[in-house]
Amino acid sequence: MISNGISEKLNLESIEICEMYIFSDWRQCFTRKENDDKYIKLDEDTEHTGKDQVVGILQLFRFANRIDVVLMVITICLAVLHVICMLTNLIIFGRLTGIFAIESFGNNCSDQHSASIALINNNNIYTQGIDLNIWNNALLHKLSDNIDAVLLSTLPTSISSFQEEVMHMVHWLFITAGVQFLASSTAYFIWVITVKRQISRMSISLFRSLVQRNITYIDTKPTGQLNTKLFENIAKIDKGIGYEFLTLVAMIFIIIGALVASFIINWKLTLIMLCLMSLVIGSSFMFSKLIAKEARNELKTYWKAGQIAQEVFSSLRTVLSLNGSKFERKRYERELYTTHWSSIRQGAIFGVFTGWLSLISYLVYTVGFIFGSLLMGNNPHHTLTISDILVIVSIFARCMGYFNFVGPFFQSLSEAQGAASAVFQLIDESNDTSINETDVWKENIESIHNINGDVEFDNVNFIYPSRKEAPVLHNLSLIARAGQTTALVGSSGSGKSTCISMLLRYYEPSSGRITIEGRPITDYNVQQLRQNIGIVSQEPILFGTSIYENIRFGKVNATRTEIEQAAQEANAHHFIMQLPDKYETLVGERGIQLSGGEKQRIALARALVKNPTLLLLDEATSALDNVSEKLVQEALDRACKGRTTIVVAHRLTTIQNAHQIYVLDNGSVIEQGTHETLMAKEGGKYQTMVKSQRMEKIDDDKDGILSIQKATEEEEKSIFERSRSLSDSQMVDLNKQTSKSFMHRFVVLRLLSMSSPEWITILIASIACILNGGAQPLFAFLLARIINQFKYCSNSERRHHVLISSLMFLFLGIILFILRFFQYTAFAIAGSKLTQRIRSKAFACLLRQEVAYFDRPENSSGAICVRLSSDASAIKDITGSRFGAICESIALSFFGILFGCLLSWQLTLIVFCAVFIQCTVTYVDMSLRIRLNKQSRQISGRASTLAVEVIHNLRTIKQLPIEKEVLRQYSLLIHDLFMSRRLAESVSSAEAFFDLFDRKPAIDNASTEGQELADFRGEIKFDQVKFIYPTRSTSIVLNKFQWNIKPGQRVALVGTSGCGKSTIIQLLERFYDVTSGRILLDGINIRRLNLQWVRSHIGLVSQEPILFDLTIAENIAYGLENVPMEDIINAARRANIHQFIDQLPQGYETKVGLKGSFLSGGEKQRIAIARIILRRPKILLLDEATSAMDSYNEQLVQEALEQAQTEDPSRTSLIIAHRLSTIRSCDSICVLDRGHIVETGTHTELTQRRGAYYKMLLQNNLQ
Repeated sequence: MISNGISEKLNLESIEICEMYIFSDWRQCFTRKENDDKYIKLDEDTEHTGKDQVVGILQLFRFANRIDVVLMVITICLAVLHVICMLTNLIIFGRLTGIFAIESFGNNCSDQHSASIALINNNNIYTQGIDLNIWNNALLHKLSDNIDAVLLSTLPTSISSFQEEVMHMVHWLFITAGVQFLASSTAYFIWVITVKRQISRMSISLFRSLVQRNITYIDTKPTGQLNTKLFENIAKIDKGIGYEFLTLVAMIFIIIGALVASFIINWKLTLIMLCLMSLVIGSSFMFSKLIAKEARNELKTYWKAGQIAQEVFSSLRTVLSLNGSKFERKRYERELYTTHWSSIRQGAIFGVFTGWLSLISYLVYTVGFIFGSLLMGNNPHHTLTISDILVIVSIFARCMGYFNFVGPFFQSLSEAQGAASAVFQLIDESNDTSINETDVWKENIESIHNINGDVEFDNVNFIYPSRKEAPVLHNLSLIARAGQTTALVGSSGSGKSTCISMLLRYYEPSSGRITIEGRPITDYNVQQLRQNIGIVSQEPILFGTSIYENIRFGKVNATRTEIEQAAQEANAHHFIMQLPDKYETLVGERGIQLSGGEKQRIALARALVKNPTLLLLDEATSALDNVSEKLVQEALDRACKGRTTIVVAHRLTTIQNAHQIYVLDNGSVIEQGTHETLMAKEGGKYQTMVKSQRMEKIDDDKDGILSIQKATEEEEKSIFERSRSLSDSQMVDLNKQTSKSFMHRFVVLRLLSMSSPEWITILIASIACILNGGAQPLFAFLLARIINQFKYCSNSERRHHVLISSLMFLFLGIILFILRFFQYTAFAIAGSKLTQRIRSKAFACLLRQEVAYFDRPENSSGAICVRLSSDASAIKDITGSRFGAICESIALSFFGILFGCLLSWQLTLIVFCAVFIQCTVTYVDMSLRIRLNKQSRQISGRASTLAVEVIHNLRTIKQLPIEKEVLRQYSLLIHDLFMSRRLAESVSSAEAFFDLFDRKPAIDNASTEGQELADFRGEIKFDQVKFIYPTRSTSIVLNKFQWNIKPGQRVALVGTSGCGKSTIIQLLERFYDVTSGRILLDGINIRRLNLQWVRSHIGLVSQEPILFDLTIAENIAYGLENVPMEDIINAARRANIHQFIDQLPQGYETKVGLKGSFLSGGEKQRIAIARIILRRPKILLLDEATSAMDSYNEQLVQEALEQAQTEDPSRTSLIIAHRLSTIRSCDSICVLDRGHIVETGTHTELTQRRGAYYKMLLQNNLQ
């Protein structure tokens, strides 16, 4: 099996080896920030590590246990047996060919032999200079022996003797071939098993080492680099020590064994053939390095394109709302163009390489036969026969073919060693206490469930390791009494959240100490300490699994009853039970399927299920509406009883009942006391903060899974039909039912159709392939011809004819050199163009899909980016190198059968049966591999999703703490993955892309059809609208919703969490279409209007502003073309951000980082507002734009929003309120409840009615 994979698929394996270097590097490139010094430094460190600390070959197997070592030794022994059998077959084949050759042309020499004997008998040997007399008896005997040695060896044997000898050798061929098959198959199976076992342990160990890293380490390392080491580097090691390593070992044994056998047969000819080795050695390594260099360049060039894809699909709603699809397509295609040329250069180099290898291979036959004919008959003691020449030439030709792969295989091994240096460094650092929490895995540790003492900060000083120039805490001293509630308040950056982080032991104090019950927290096991601390933060992180699993993460061994009880305590049980799948409902990536309030309540349930003795609340109710906040606050009040509670709050109304309040400023306590004592201090910091927040109240952030009402059976039927049209997975299932066989059968034809612009290039490459395929039967013809030249008994005559025929091999090698270059270069052009075209088309098709398509877990941003990177690269082979191999094989089969039939149709028919069996086996093998690849892809997707979630949310993992649980889940997935993994990616990858290309989105985001209104006034009407989210087909969000908004009105929407506020925003942006009813703009159904035009007249400012990794100027002008710089600056001025930008060193050319990570929340929001102001929208949508900001940033953003609303009196504004004080001046305020408007009117009118709005005001202390 080892030799078959090399000899029968030489070109295909070479392509896979040399082109696998371009395999997906998306996890690294999506997260790297080229303008951030620490990322650049990390890259340099990684390269330095890979070059200077090369891992030894034996060290690559450091995760092998005793069983693995035994299995590997057995495998090596089987590989040696395989080599012995293969060399024996070559020798037998050479001898067998020699027997046929001697039998075929032996009669030509027999006549000359008879004539010589006659001359001897007739005393006519005077030409030899020997007199026939008794004194010359010794010379005559010697002459006779020489003649016999030369001529008798060529005499034909009898027919029966010939057949017996042939059958004897054929029997040995069958025996050795069978042993070789069993040895290679068993060796392959055992080696794959033992390597997968080791790689599985290595992956788990690396994942374990990453999970146990402390927060200090995580703050200084980009998580994208950690993802790369977990996925790509492990894949490189797997490739380097897997089947390729076993093949490399076998090839080394083959080369050594072949040299030994050749020396034994004839050392002179062997020494001559060894001279060609130097050419192969130098060329293999030289070309391997060149190909690897271009492969790395291709990875680097695709890095930026992959980063763009990740950025776009993780922020798709913002891209669509700003009509940024066209801009992003151009940006993505611009980066793909660079990748395209790098791929072409790689193909051209590979074409020269393979052409050179073909030339050298034919040169082996030329040199071998020429020098073999010269040596033949020169040594009277050891005559070189035609069989010896055939054996030596065949052995060296096979060895040359194998040796051609030593360079690429060694390159794979070098890649594995480089990757292992980075991986092993991370694993070996696991015991370094300065960067690890080494006690998270300890078992049987002391229980600390009875922590009820005071929590004290004693003169604590702290500086973040990543920001050493800015002290955070300065001589901080405070006490949180046992069983009491202690509040920490202060402005942004005062050190409140840092105190929470230090209690969780994310960081250690620079000086001072933190104690619980008088005992330093460093004395406690960090795992048990965190297990006894419950934390609910401002931005709760949920994992992409079910609600049940998310709550269970708080206490891994929690029972169902405990989980439901915790949900009831957090006031989450009611809304969970109204969901279609209840506790088994999937929350989506980062909980995207839930509203902010619902996520917060699940996070609270997760904290309460562990029954913590210390409760930390970091702005726990900032994202809740009035009703939800009241419910959650009641739950928190109950949870705080009997527990030591520390509350961090911006909203001071939530901590008035705290037993002790500490006011922090610049890392120190400046005031402390109860609410009453602090309010009594005139001019105090706390009193000032309270007065400024009298009119403030935060409403709910987002609206997601709503409560709600159960649809009737008739409604469920229509809903299901509609949701099915919006559901990708269901669409794909339907697609597969109708066209699965078609897709399987004609996927290559569709890919060729997509490559039609390069049809001339493909035609040239195909002709080259056909000629290459025809060269193989021609080679067989030349081999038979040159063997026939040995029929001449005269040395000079034989050498002359052998020389002429041997030069034909050299000529054929030169022709193949040229053909190979054109073949691989042309296919590289076609393949890279196809990859570029598929990626570009897939990117555009994805941007066309409706938002509901991306709500499904299998269409997360990470999964999509994998399709664009690795799947597209795999497809390239179908019209690139793989297609060339297919064409060459077809041509070889055609010409082989044609020539065979012309010579002997009976023998050709027998051989064709064997070929048919091989083709059948290959087809079955490919089908099984495709099926296994699909299973592997599903498991790999789940494993990568889990790993990415864990690495990106390590703080939450450590808060809970669930390191052991996520390690257990990852271990199970890795075990399943490595037991099912292998190959055949091209066809299945192509099918996945064609599924996407054939999909017709319910809302085509790229459509240019539809009506455009010449004089758009901004009137909005919801007419009997019913809406249900496609993934939640039994929960009605809006039901017969009726609402009119006149042009130029400022209208506010308020209501409880899940009432439908944010859904209305998404319907206006046409992220979704209504289930029934109509939405009218100026009296025209929104479905009849041009989608791009609609979005260009709507400006959306959301709670979480999304910026792109562009300059500030490019972000402000995002989605627009040819915007003058003066307009950008003017928009920034009106958004209160120009002064800040002007102070930056690079001004408007400053890069903001991924998702604006280089800016604060207020700065990002003001840039987002400037972006909307520049667009001059007719309709302005404000979705909780100032939620959870501190007073200073809120004031700046609020002023910018007022500017955006009032600069155009005809502009219609729709505001989802988070603070009721900001909507008092609105023309109309609408109160929503369960998808209905229950009240509408001005602030004064609604207050006088004393209805739902009035109750909300009472809750906000607005009498």
